[in-house]
Amino acid sequence: MRAYPGDINSDIELMKRLADVSDEISLDRYSAQDLKIETKPDSTPVTDADRAVELKIRELLKAERPKDLVVGEEFGRPDVISPNSRYWVIDPIDGTKNFLRGVPIWATLIGLVHRDAAGKDEIVAGIVSAPALFRRWYAALGFGAFTEVNGGIATQIYASKVSNLKDASLSFSDLAGWGERKGSYLNFMEKVWRVRGIGDFWSHMLVAEGAVDIAAEPSLALWDMAPLAIIVAEAGGIFSDLDGSVGPFGKSGVSANRSLHPLFLGSINEPGNSQSGN
Repeated sequence: MRAYPGDINSDIELMKRLADVSDEISLDRYSAQDLKIETKPDSTPVTDADRAVELKIRELLKAERPKDLVVGEEFGRPDVISPNSRYWVIDPIDGTKNFLRGVPIWATLIGLVHRDAAGKDEIVAGIVSAPALFRRWYAALGFGAFTEVNGGIATQIYASKVSNLKDASLSFSDLAGWGERKGSYLNFMEKVWRVRGIGDFWSHMLVAEGAVDIAAEPSLALWDMAPLAIIVAEAGGIFSDLDGSVGPFGKSGVSANRSLHPLFLGSINEPGNSQSGN
């Protein structure tokens, strides 16, 4: 494994501080009667809390890591990200629809990406903070993956060792967006022990904790996935897109332990199954 591109302990402590200030802002606006909600061009909702959290994170990063760049869901990305550079990826509130309806499954996602001399990107650190669930997860390259519950002592987490589909648990958000893979996906659900629609970041964090064995989403952006990928990987699992490309740089996300990941991808991409179940 190559060396971590930076000071791992310093970056982790900074991620925790960024999460602390994010939690303070988002919890203050959670279920607020005067919460302002708008619809973005892609028809997804955005609140004043989303924007306030991202602006605060950007402000702190500018002070703490002035050489690093920032890619955020609400305020975009720089025109150029040069080789041999680092950039932070921010989703100020993942699960905005839950947030605005008072459902506690939402979180701030922060990832750190290194672009090497050849221009290849790699996620090297990430944190997921879900204050309404009283939980936080974080990881860094070669550091391991950890969770903290209600501000308690950090506990290292590991993906499960379940190897048979008949014993496996699957979590997802909903059936929208699966397109031609929907039939294969529905067929796969019949093969596993348990299916639950927990959704969003939490499905993937449960995979990292070993409480769920597979989590899959058909349509995601980098800011939805960056910290999830490093946390799942450092917990001993695999995070990829539906085509099997490892990491958070595709357009979909699959988390699973090492035994079940290839079984899921093989089933979901199996020729002849794509139209059944539609």
